[in-house]
Amino acid sequence: MKRAAPCPTPSALPGTRPGWPAAAATAGQGRRRRAAFTLVELLVVVALVAALAALLLPALAAARAKSARVACLSQLHQLGLGFALYLGDHQDRLPDRRDLKRSLGYRPWSDWPPSDPRGGWTVEALARAGGGAGWCPGIGQGVLAEAPQVVQRVPGVGDGHPGIRTAFWLWRFDRADAEVALDNFWNKTPESALADLGTSLLNSGSVPPDGPSGVEMAVDAYFPRTIPTVAPGLAGRSAHRGGRNRLMLDGSAAWFRDARLN
Repeated sequence: MKRAAPCPTPSALPGTRPGWPAAAATAGQGRRRRAAFTLVELLVVVALVAALAALLLPALAAARAKSARVACLSQLHQLGLGFALYLGDHQDRLPDRRDLKRSLGYRPWSDWPPSDPRGGWTVEALARAGGGAGWCPGIGQGVLAEAPQVVQRVPGVGDGHPGIRTAFWLWRFDRADAEVALDNFWNKTPESALADLGTSLLNSGSVPPDGPSGVEMAVDAYFPRTIPTVAPGLAGRSAHRGGRNRLMLDGSAAWFRDARLN
């Protein structure tokens, strides 16, 4: 029988070169090696990412701070609405809950603030009028959140209720004395509160406000660095960098720059 001729090897095919399979494998390996990043290329990518992060992080931080400031301002608007509704239901008189002030822990300090302007008492006093002082998101979880002069916890109603944290100051309700001071507003009408405050400021040599829009009712916590009694770790600190959100007697609320704050 006649044997069939063997198939030609790749090297024997017309137009091929000897060692063609090995050459093709080597070329494929080269292509695979070229597809990987070199150390220099990786370093360039890392440097570009770091540069972009350096450009974007300050903008993100500023946006986060502005968002906290707006949310805090919304809380103050809500507090102002609570006061307005309370006035309408109580013959145009502001609350007199010095009992709550004492029961929640009236703690005037020897450094700053010299009295106790914390507003935890408003949670119950204004509950039927839309709620009281809430939590300023600008406080965060840092030094201010740990300061006893800033945070006041109001116990919850019923078992298992975690309670409420408040972090706003109300200077016109900062004392629980039996006799209401001229610069405190317990149980006063807005008109009599404004008149009494003007008298107390004149007695101290200060200029009285020209109307309700110039009288601060509530503010987020702050520690001016110009006051010697402020603790060094708190000096210049505030919920919002460089200023404060304030609620005024006329119900308006806005952010004010304060050069005494960082």
